[in-house]
Amino acid sequence: MIQVLKKTWRQRLLSLLLPILLVFAMAGVGMKVPVQAAGNDAGAQTGEMKVHFLDVGQGLSILVQSEGKTMIYDGGDKKTSRFVVAYLKEQGVTEIDYLISSHYDADHMAGLIGCLNVFDVKNVISSNYVHTSKLYKSFVKAVNADGLKMKHPAVGKTYEFGSGSFEILAPAVIEKNGSNNNSVAIKLTNGENSFVFTGDAEHESEERMCSSGVDLSCDVLVPGHHGSATATSWDFLQKTVPEYAVISCGADNKYGHPDKDTMDKLKSMEIQVYRTDKQGTITVTSNGTDLSWSASPCNDYTPGDESDQGTQVQQTEAQSVQGQVGQQTVSQAAEGEKVWVSATGSKYHKTNHCGSMNPDTAKQETEAEAKAQGLEPCKKCY
Repeated sequence: MIQVLKKTWRQRLLSLLLPILLVFAMAGVGMKVPVQAAGNDAGAQTGEMKVHFLDVGQGLSILVQSEGKTMIYDGGDKKTSRFVVAYLKEQGVTEIDYLISSHYDADHMAGLIGCLNVFDVKNVISSNYVHTSKLYKSFVKAVNADGLKMKHPAVGKTYEFGSGSFEILAPAVIEKNGSNNNSVAIKLTNGENSFVFTGDAEHESEERMCSSGVDLSCDVLVPGHHGSATATSWDFLQKTVPEYAVISCGADNKYGHPDKDTMDKLKSMEIQVYRTDKQGTITVTSNGTDLSWSASPCNDYTPGDESDQGTQVQQTEAQSVQGQVGQQTVSQAAEGEKVWVSATGSKYHKTNHCGSMNPDTAKQETEAEAKAQGLEPCKKCY
């Protein structure tokens, strides 16, 4: 196990003074030793919390266990659903206290349906929007079959969990035509250790988190959207200032995740990197002060696509390259608005998951190109 030591000065001082105080006490010296309740003592011993970053290919699934309590944050795709259920069983899971669906894309939600069918789930937390996919309907059906209700807590809501707690960071708003930016993001805390999970939240949601006033600093960050350039902005990294980043993505995935822009930022800030596409399932155990990892960081900062040269301009960089941004804006306007077109169908869409569309076969092109093919705008999207 790879262990990171991080002890507070209070703990060091206490460890030095305690033997002396005990000697005086045994000798009958009239000395009063202040004793605080365990719940109010910042230096008190914190219980263990184990976080599992499951290798679910191009998806996300995180299992958290602490003092007999269990949480699962996303469940990966349908193809890995059996693996997720089997893994939880191997860890002795029979009940899930908190099942969190960050949003309703298949690579995050599908495996949760299997968990609902197999385990005794106590609470379901999810995003407050409705998806049009059949998979979403299956998820809602499984929740209802267990006699549960989908909870949509507000930003800042905190839940006790095992030896620690978790706080809701997002979404502050629900985007009508969005999915990724509707992701439920949380900050998980155990003593002095903390973790931030953001699902597929992109720059817009990250910006709202940064301006929320909530403390985003953490030891471990799971970069949003599998390391895509649409997430993990400079501003968000400067607010979270993580020591470690755990990227969940599939080996040789067709999206090229993680993107070079994201990996360059992590490298420039000397953030140590773990990757499920390179290392498989990764675990880390927190005792409130120290982190013990199942492996050393791979610190592989290469993008998923070797040809990726980096293209995403960040807001903080834009201040010094306003001319370049202006040129890009003019160029994009000339090309026209980008729309999504299904492999079969007579309409074009704003998203790649409208109705019964298959996101894997949908392609993106300009609205002018779609109209030239005789396609009409989708009434649901426009």
